[in-house]
Amino acid sequence: MERSVRTWPSRLLARPWLLAFVPINAATSGFGVAFPLLILTTLHGAWVDVAVAASLFNGAVIFASMLWGHLSDRYPSRRKFLLFNYAAFAVLYVIIAFSPTLPLVYLLYVVVGLVAPAGASASNLLILEQFDEEERPNAFASFQEMSIFGAMGGLLVGYFWLLGGKPLEPLLLVLAALAFLSVTAVWFGIRESPRRLTTESVARHAESLASRLRHSSISPFSFPFFPKRPQLSRVSLARFRRWVREEMRHEIPLIFAAGFLFNLSSNLFNISYTPYLYSLGLAASSIFLVNFANNLAQSASFPSSGNLTSRLGADRVVHRSTYIRSLGYLAVAGFTFVPLATGASYSANALAFGVLGGAIAFYSTGSSIILFRALRGRDAGSLLGVNSALGGVAAVGGAVLSGVLSLLGSYRLVFLVSAGALLVSIPLWTAAQVAYARRRYARPPAGAPPDAPPAATGPRAETD
Repeated sequence: MERSVRTWPSRLLARPWLLAFVPINAATSGFGVAFPLLILTTLHGAWVDVAVAASLFNGAVIFASMLWGHLSDRYPSRRKFLLFNYAAFAVLYVIIAFSPTLPLVYLLYVVVGLVAPAGASASNLLILEQFDEEERPNAFASFQEMSIFGAMGGLLVGYFWLLGGKPLEPLLLVLAALAFLSVTAVWFGIRESPRRLTTESVARHAESLASRLRHSSISPFSFPFFPKRPQLSRVSLARFRRWVREEMRHEIPLIFAAGFLFNLSSNLFNISYTPYLYSLGLAASSIFLVNFANNLAQSASFPSSGNLTSRLGADRVVHRSTYIRSLGYLAVAGFTFVPLATGASYSANALAFGVLGGAIAFYSTGSSIILFRALRGRDAGSLLGVNSALGGVAAVGGAVLSGVLSLLGSYRLVFLVSAGALLVSIPLWTAAQVAYARRRYARPPAGAPPDAPPAATGPRAETD
C-alpha cells in the first residue's frame, strides 16, 4: 500500500488564521493572467515579449529562492516574512498598473520574482511549527483548499471586472487591495511560532513536502525549493558527478529527468497559452474564465487524488495523468488545424484546459509521493536542491524556448513540442518504477538482519 497523503481535510478550516492565505492567492492568481494581458493589450507587446518577461522573472526566482530559504532559517520570523512578501506584492502591483513602457514593466517583473519566494518557506514552516504531528496532514490539506479557493476567487474577480471591456490597469489595483487584505489578516491573525524549524524539516514530512511541491500547480509563480544552498566548488561538483555515477541504476536520476521534462513542457505551454488565446480574438474576461476552468478542475480533483493514489499506486497515477495531460496538449494543437468561431474556440479551450487542470492535480500528488519514497534514507536536503535547480532550469528553458518558437510564429509547434516532452517522460517514470522495485527487493548487505534495508540507500552508497 502506498503512503497516503491527505488531500481533503476532515475539517475544511483547520485554524481561522489560514483564511489569511485566501486573498493573497486570489491576488497572485489574478496577476498571473493579468500580467501577460497587460503586455499584449495595454503595452501592445507580442508573444515574444511575454516570453522575455517570463525568462527574466524565472531567472530572478531561482536566485531569490536560494536567498529566502537561507534567510528563513537564519531569521525564523514567519510572520515578518509573510508581511514583507504580501506588502511587496501590493506595492508592485500598483506601480505596474501605472507603468508606461515595456522595459520598466520588465524591471518591475524581475523585482516581483525577487520578492515572490519570501513567503513560500514561511507559510509552509508556519504550519509545521504551529500544528502538532497528528494535526499536520489535516492542516496542510486545509491550507491547500484555502489556496485553491483563493486562486479561483482571483480569476472570478478578473472575469467580472473585465466583463464588458473595462480597462485592465484598474484590475491590478483591485489585486493589490487583495494582497493588502492578506497583510492585514497576517498582522492581526497570526502570531509567531512557539518553536523553530528549518527548511530541511519540510522534506521529513510527506504532507509538507507534497504541499511545497504542489504549490506551482495552483499558483502562477513556481518557487524552487532549496533546503540546502547549492555549493558550486570544485569539490562539490566532483561529489555530484560521483553521486550521478553511483545512482545511475537507481530511481532518483530518472525521477529528476522525468520531472524536468514535465516542468519544461508545462512552462513552455503555459507561457505561450495566454498569447495564443489572445490571438484567437477572445476577450480578456473570457481568458480569465478559461483559466478558471483549469482551477475548477483542480479543486474537483485534489480531494480524491490522495485516496486514488493510495489505491492505484503513485506510479500508475503519474503515468496516467501524464498521458492525459499530453493528450490535452495535443488537443489544443489540434485546434490550430481547424478554424473555429470565437465562441467555439472559447468552449474548446475551456474544456481542454480544464482537463489539464484535473490531470495536474493527480500528477502532483502522485509524483510527490514517488519523490518522498525515493528520498527515504538519503540526504533529502541536497537531493531536493538538485531537483529544484533542475526545475529552475526547466522554467527558464521553457520561457526561452517559448521566445525562440515565437519567432517562428507557430503556436501549433509549441503545443506539439510540449506534448512530445511529456510523452518522452512516461518511459522515464516506468524505468524509475523498475529501479525502485529492484532497490526495494535487493538482497540485504552481508551480515545484516533479514529485515534490513538494501545497502544502496544514500547518495554516496555503492551501486547494487
